[in-house]
Amino acid sequence: MEMQGPNPQLLKDLVTMRMPFGKYKGTILADLPVHYLEWFASQGFPDGKLGMLLGTIYEIKVNGLMDLLKPLRR
Repeated sequence: MEMQGPNPQLLKDLVTMRMPFGKYKGTILADLPVHYLEWFASQGFPDGKLGMLLGTIYEIKVNGLMDLLKPLRR
């Protein structure tokens, strides 16, 4: 089985898409605070693409990998 690297479009979405609802509505997903992402992790991420993106940015933040997104912010 072949290992795949991160999906470039997914990473780009993390630095361009905005939270569509809730307390942080309008905030770019990559800028959401960790405590908010931790709450989602404990309650369950939403279905679909948004949930997948929130889960991804949560993993990036808790594992100290935010440097991955720096080149995409330019």
